[in-house]
Amino acid sequence: MHRGRMSWRRLRVLIQHLPPESATWTAIRNAMSDEDLAKQSEAAAPERDRWSKLEHLMAAVADRVARVEYVLVCANTDKKSKRPDPPEPIRRPGAKQVQPRAQLSEGGANFLFKLINGGAA
Repeated sequence: MHRGRMSWRRLRVLIQHLPPESATWTAIRNAMSDEDLAKQSEAAAPERDRWSKLEHLMAAVADRVARVEYVLVCANTDKKSKRPDPPEPIRRPGAKQVQPRAQLSEGGANFLFKLINGGAA
């Protein structure tokens, strides 16, 4: 390779490693059709990306704010009304998607109460 010249491969590697918010990636996304953009969005896997400490901290803050909002809504919802589903945490690099916890139904709670108090023996 001649000094001062860059190969097409090197240019591609440099572009691929730019941050997603860079002007180059923004221009590429803006030039995409809605269909192509939707396909990329569906195939996204944030848990495979590289994150900085700041991004991890921001995800933790976002998860905690969502949890506080959830608790606030639950605390102000009539007991007879259906409560919202708990928020899902933001997917992080290197972490598998969190499986939702099993919910205890009213019937299950009554059965458990009876079982604990010796009524189901």
